Formats: sequence, structure tokens, C-alpha cells
Amino acid sequence: MQTSNSSKIQLKEPITREPFLVIDRVSKVYPTPNGLYPVLEDVSFTVYEGEFVCVIGHSGCGKSTLLNMVSGFNQPSDGEVRLRGNVITKPGPDRMMVFQNYALLPWKTAYENVYLAVKTAFPNKSKAEKHAIVEEHLAMVGLSEAAHKRPHQLSGGMKQRVAIARALAIRPEILILDEPFGALDAITKEELQEELLAIWREHKITVLMITHDIDEALFLADRLVMMTNGPAANIGEVMNIPFSRPSVGEATPAEYRAQIMEDPQYYELRNHALDFLFRRFAHVE
Repeated sequence: MQTSNSSKIQLKEPITREPFLVIDRVSKVYPTPNGLYPVLEDVSFTVYEGEFVCVIGHSGCGKSTLLNMVSGFNQPSDGEVRLRGNVITKPGPDRMMVFQNYALLPWKTAYENVYLAVKTAFPNKSKAEKHAIVEEHLAMVGLSEAAHKRPHQLSGGMKQRVAIARALAIRPEILILDEPFGALDAITKEELQEELLAIWREHKITVLMITHDIDEALFLADRLVMMTNGPAANIGEVMNIPFSRPSVGEATPAEYRAQIMEDPQYYELRNHALDFLFRRFAHVE
């Protein structure tokens, strides 16, 4: 696949790595007063180590249910979810989730919120090592100067930075994001998208993220998993996003955003996703 802007935008090589996270024929059924309600039905896909995958679909298609099964908060009715070949049956420090509502302890400072996670994940590390990890991750998200503020003293964007720092500080194998920027204003959202991309390309952590924003997915992801409508939702299509993100020291995330938005293929992919969501699987209340 060629682009008209090939001097700026490089295309990714095909993925040849071993499977890392495997969702294998997963179904989820909930009992209701009116009988069984199938949320997901026979969902299968694979995420590779170091990959950034976004999941998109209308409300009620089971996106959060799927992420909760990867996190271990919920179990499939059928099928299984495996990380490095091991079946996920409960939450663990190898998977860390960031929610849209931040989930910070309001009586603790930003520093203390992150420190509590580090203390729980690394009980055998010295106090100095734990403090160093906290300081490193608050600096990573640009919050060193706000470290001793409580959540009510922080903006929405700053709270989400704390939540991301807390998640990354325990060194998970996979970062799970449930529409983390959905409640933020457009400018703050773009800033955090760029910070997340910078963190991802430096540390190459595996990311699985729910979004309702097609442009966000095209900017961040290697692949976009598009869900059909519920009940009994499934994967309708997986879109490969061919743009190769620049390495550290090359274009900044903001420059990369500007580059891909000059590429006609960006709009072809965007229109294809819009067609999937709003024509082929239009949401009907």
C-alpha cells in the first residue's frame, strides 16, 4: 500500500511476533429477569507484544466487558483469555487498567496515590527504591511539581496523568485503557494522546484501549478492532493502520499527527471506519 506522502510517512512492516494476548472464542452471557442476555458471542483476536490496539463500537457492544475479562475482573461464559499462554482468571499486576473517571483516592496526594500502587506491587523493594519509581513516573507524565496536590486540586487532565503514572509505575505487561480521555476537553485530550504515544514508543508497552474517537484510534493504534452492535456482539472488522510511528529523537508526536493528517490514506481509513459505525452498524436505540 502506497501513500502520496511517502517521504514523511513510513509504512509498518507486517507483524511476525508470537501471540501475546489471545482472546479465544469468548462469549459472555448475563442472567436477567427476562432470561439470559448475550453480551458477547464467539469473540476471537490476538494482540502482539508491544502492539497498540484500539477497540471501537457503539454503546452496549460489550467493549468494557471484554476489557474487564482481560483485566480479570470478569470471567467469560465460554472461551478463555490468555496472556503469554496462561489463562486469565483474576486481576494481577501484569495487567493494569486506567478508567475514564480516574479512580484516584481523594484523600491522598498524587504522589501518595502512585506510591500506594508501587508499595503493593513491590513489597520487597526498599523505601528509597519505591520513592524513585514514583518520582520517575510522575516526571514521565509531567507532574513532578503537582506531586503533593490532592485530586480536588488537579484538573481532569492532571488526574488522568496521575492514573496513567500509577498504572505504569507497577510495570505491567499490558496497559488497559477504558476510554481514558473521553471526559476531557479537545485540547487536553490531544495533549494526553501525544504524551501517551511518546510513552508507548519509548517503553513499547502493550496497550489495549477502548475509544469512541476514530481520529484518536488512527493516531495511536497499530490496529483498530471494530465491534458489531449488541446483543451477541462480535468483531465485525479489524482495520490495520499502516503508518509507522517515528522513533524517539525523530518527529515529535505532534509533528507525527500533522504528517498523517496530510496523507490522503488517513481520510480513506477514517471514512471506512465511519462507514462501518454509522452505516453498516448504525446504532439503533
